[in-house]
Amino acid sequence: MSGCAALVYQVTWQRILALQTGVGLESVTLIVAAFMLGLGAGNQIGGTLSRRLSPRQALLRFVLLELGIGAFGAMSPALYYDLLYQRGSWLYAQPLSAAAMHFLSLLPPTLLMGMSLPLLTRALVLESGQAARVIGCLYAANIFGASAGALLTPYWLIRSYGIRDTLLIAAAANVAAAVLAALGLRSEPERTAASEPAAEDIAPPSGVPYEAWLLLFGCSGFLALSLEILWFRVVEVAVRATAFTFGTVLSLYLLGLGAGSLVGAVAARRWRQPLRVFLLCQSAVALYAALSITGLTLAPEAWPGLGWYLELWRGERSFNLGGPLATGAVARLYLVLPLVLFGPATFLMGLSFPVLQRAVQSDGAAASYRVGRLMAANIIGCVAGSLFTGLVLLNRFGTIASLRLLLLLALCAFVLPGLRYGGRRGAFALSALALLAAMAALPPSEALWRRLHGFRDQRALLAEDATSVVMLEERPPRWLVWVDGKTNSSLPFGGTHTRVGALPALLHPEPERIAVVGLTSGDTAWAAGCRPTTRSLTVYELAAPQLKVLRRLAEEEEVAKLPRFLRDPRYRIVTADGRQALHRAETTFDIIAIDGPRPSTAYSGNLYAQEFFELCARRLSPGGVVSAWVPSGRIAGGFRRAFPHVLELPGDQIMLGRLEPFGNALAEALTRLDSPELISYLSPDRVVGLREALDKLRAPVGSIASEREVNHDLFPRDEFNSPEEARTR
Repeated sequence: MSGCAALVYQVTWQRILALQTGVGLESVTLIVAAFMLGLGAGNQIGGTLSRRLSPRQALLRFVLLELGIGAFGAMSPALYYDLLYQRGSWLYAQPLSAAAMHFLSLLPPTLLMGMSLPLLTRALVLESGQAARVIGCLYAANIFGASAGALLTPYWLIRSYGIRDTLLIAAAANVAAAVLAALGLRSEPERTAASEPAAEDIAPPSGVPYEAWLLLFGCSGFLALSLEILWFRVVEVAVRATAFTFGTVLSLYLLGLGAGSLVGAVAARRWRQPLRVFLLCQSAVALYAALSITGLTLAPEAWPGLGWYLELWRGERSFNLGGPLATGAVARLYLVLPLVLFGPATFLMGLSFPVLQRAVQSDGAAASYRVGRLMAANIIGCVAGSLFTGLVLLNRFGTIASLRLLLLLALCAFVLPGLRYGGRRGAFALSALALLAAMAALPPSEALWRRLHGFRDQRALLAEDATSVVMLEERPPRWLVWVDGKTNSSLPFGGTHTRVGALPALLHPEPERIAVVGLTSGDTAWAAGCRPTTRSLTVYELAAPQLKVLRRLAEEEEVAKLPRFLRDPRYRIVTADGRQALHRAETTFDIIAIDGPRPSTAYSGNLYAQEFFELCARRLSPGGVVSAWVPSGRIAGGFRRAFPHVLELPGDQIMLGRLEPFGNALAEALTRLDSPELISYLSPDRVVGLREALDKLRAPVGSIASEREVNHDLFPRDEFNSPEEARTR
């Protein structure tokens, strides 16, 4: 229950805190790192504290910890959203202060979470012979609970109850854990704390210095989190990420850890050479990661079962997990693919933990101290791995080159020590050769991403960094823009994206400053700049490689309007979360055009919440206009609640909002379409289409949606495909 609640907190808190610093990989990495740093500090403190406690006292402290975590969890929406986001956003204005605030705000609960395992270890491990089994089982139970929490949060809790009530449910799980532990106090006799020798003076039974085990377990954490980031990148592209992707991948990752730990706990007594087993497990983790990626990339199309995935990746088959449930598709995308990709590797990671306990635990009274220090070392490695891989490796080298460097790390950290200290050298020599061969056999990044997009021989341009994977695919006479496996727009310009940008520019008397949320193909931003009165256009885009591939295309081929758009000095294209940028903006805009993603896309709820539309309204200059694609009734309802005056274009699902009445804006816009300069900028065909769109604009009919019929920051219904009867809070 404690582990389940912890993952519910992590997933929901990460979502709330991302409102402050954005939903890009850098922001999410910092939030995860802050969360894990608190866990590491808690493990260290819990291990030290437990040495001075009797088993009964340790169990009592655990009860108090769970109650404290539950109390914090219940009030966390008021702290993280109502106070820090709505009133304290200035604290997150700079990257260093934002990182510090994430750490400080997450420290109290994560510190308590980290202390729980050492305290339970002190309560339950009374002699060294049972340490590996008991600690392994505790760890496995916690991880299984965490896996359940990661899965339940998107599929049931947020989807049905929203974030506030989800956190209350997690708090109830903490209280339940405290009650169950308190019942154990009734049957636990009081024991005085033994006068044990200092834990650091007790030689581990493996004969390897304890400090060496700390270093090895730290390297293990570095490898584990680095691989998790790479695996998530691959799965995210392969399944066309939705709000359910992160929870599913994390749940399966943890499930493998828990299963491995449980098996290891049962078999712990059989290992006579734990150092050898640990090093071979870690080497095998890295090797399997390389083999699975290579196999996924290079497997022949005729392989059984692969054809279904290729049809999906080519766009010939469509499946959205946020839509109607299709059991076979869910199993293939969210169970079979991730398990094949990393299931055996995470099992070996979990198996390594009780092996480690078998190696280092030599005194029952000191077990909690050692497990606390070991977990702290592992978490420090995890934090370092997530930061280095997420912020450095992916930006500089991409997925495949980053994986190749991680294989080199495994070779140096686990295989070479095995050759020196692991007993018989044959297995380690074979591991070294296998890792070197795997490094050489890894396919180029382009081959991996072409496979996951279902491309064959067609021409494609690729760019990748930490923010995303972007590909331009030639499908004559058009180019499709793919971002993390999803088609967002196309070239040449024209269609709905053009209307989202051009209509507000035509309706405004003299638009000077324009903000565009989302670059995609550049269509919306280009169309928004159609008026000669416009002096500056700021485009906010999370996926930095989009601009790179568009520039490459403009250099290699003459695509109508694209070169002119990219050379236009009025445009400033910024890699940033558009919502966060508008939240911090010190200026106002005459036009805000929102080129949003599909509602099922992960984190799309941040751009389709009523609170975001209200933010846009606050950033408008007098007479300003906001335009947005509103592909659902809930989104349209939130838009109408934010703006007192609204026009809609029903066929294209576009809405335009204003704080003042539109008055004669439609008639004036039709007159502007006769301008030779505007016709030259847009082209005569597009002007005809815009004239037809202006003729169809009308005020929406029907009443404004109720609370149950709109999306909110803390209840993003469309993103999670919430049922209509989902309760409001």
